Amino acid sequence: MTPTHPRTALPKLRRLALAIATGVALGAAAIGAAQAKTFRIADQGDAVSMDPHSLNESLQLSFTGNIYEALVAHDKKLGLVPGLATKWSQTSPTVWRFELRRGVTFHDGAPFTADDVVFSFARAAAEGSDMRSYTNEIAQVRKLDTHAVEIVTKNPFPILPDVIALVYIMNRKWCEENRAERPVDKRKGVENTASFRANGTGPFRLRSRDPGVRTVLVRNQNYWDRIESNVDEVVFTPIGADATRVAALISGEIDMMQPVPVQDVARLKQNPNLEILQGPELRTIFLGMDQARNELLFSGVKGRNPFKDVRVRRAFYQAIDVDAIASRIMRGAATPTALMVAPGIRGYAPELAKRLPYDPEASRKLLAEAGYPNGFEVKMNCPNDRYVNDGEICQAVAGMLARAGVKVNLEAETKATYFPKILSRNTSFYLLGWTPGTYDSHNVLNAILGTPDPSGRGQFNLGGYSNARVDELTRLVQSETDQNKRNAMIAEAFRIHQDEVGHLPLHQQALAWGVKRNVSLVQLPDNFNYFKWVVLK
Repeated sequence: MTPTHPRTALPKLRRLALAIATGVALGAAAIGAAQAKTFRIADQGDAVSMDPHSLNESLQLSFTGNIYEALVAHDKKLGLVPGLATKWSQTSPTVWRFELRRGVTFHDGAPFTADDVVFSFARAAAEGSDMRSYTNEIAQVRKLDTHAVEIVTKNPFPILPDVIALVYIMNRKWCEENRAERPVDKRKGVENTASFRANGTGPFRLRSRDPGVRTVLVRNQNYWDRIESNVDEVVFTPIGADATRVAALISGEIDMMQPVPVQDVARLKQNPNLEILQGPELRTIFLGMDQARNELLFSGVKGRNPFKDVRVRRAFYQAIDVDAIASRIMRGAATPTALMVAPGIRGYAPELAKRLPYDPEASRKLLAEAGYPNGFEVKMNCPNDRYVNDGEICQAVAGMLARAGVKVNLEAETKATYFPKILSRNTSFYLLGWTPGTYDSHNVLNAILGTPDPSGRGQFNLGGYSNARVDELTRLVQSETDQNKRNAMIAEAFRIHQDEVGHLPLHQQALAWGVKRNVSLVQLPDNFNYFKWVVLK
């Protein structure tokens, strides 16, 4: 593989991944000799669509990442490795050439070619796609021959290979024949064949799909690479109730579950038949506020928007006791943070890690100064089956804000209805979690802090935070190759965002997977689970 950029070495992040990875290596002969088995896994929520461009969410991308593949992939240490491209090189500051893997077929037997790559990038960048923040700096993807493409960027973009690692490739002909040329749009409730059928190149193919109930994958016998697994079938079942999910693991009905409820970790560790895999996650849990509208959609305040005032945003920040959330709600399985990225992400600035102090009295004074001496009323949107104890976190936040005089009307719901709502920006105050898919701070600057525009920048900046200098720094960070200069620009952008209280960071949650003792797999700090590395002993 042609080296992409010095930063792709990710030394700290690789050490982090290695530290929390569990035993994986088995020789090919041992795997081949082992009897193929069914791997049964349960999660608190479902992968809401089989369309790989429909939702930029870790569970969604992790699950469909077993069916579909990108041009570049990640290894067990989160380093970049060849995927559907065998090598890549930067032929000019704005042009990348990718040599495509030959002899690869989709699950229906169709050959993989450059036409599929050009089609898939256009599809991922189309209206309705949830992956546009990964393609917004791409000007063109052009076919050179059947197994070579060039990606032209709008500006120099040395981290492009990192950015496109989650842009999965679909078969153009299959999409056209099945009327799935455009991505499923979860915001508008638009579905198509790709919602419940799939045709990728990955190590597993979709056998059946019953949304919210059960999804079954089977091994792709024609996969182009060696599969380090004896798993022949994967049965994925969403089980929302913590107690039911835990009972299924203890009884042996399932082989793995995630997340393990924090209140059950200690008890399950005592079970000789189980193993609890824990480690830091690269996800930051934060709160967002609508700062764009002149009047909030869901508030008791009419004719103005309290969140446009930095004093109100700071009042909310200082009214939330993140240490109490970490200790009582998360039972220690969370690290309070002042930043929108976690340690291990390129550009993390430890000098900015100190939070504003928890101070309800200061919050009340700030609200009074802003013209709300009696507080105000606002609706808060929250999922209850996506992040660890997400519903409980929102309940705690509502109670803490009440002490500062703010009445929060909490609306907690399943992510299947939550995400379409907030991604349409039909919210005034919301909770979200984010893991940069590139493991780089540029991802957060571009997708979360960037001023929203039609290209896909700021696609997940659901509250409309906007600062021209942050946008300028994001463009500079994108092209800068000097790591020290780059880190300084990232830190400046984060400092501006902190001073303006653009979002309310809460914590980085910890990973907790429960598995039977006979399961060997890799736990990555981005919470992706690749079945090609699962072995049942």
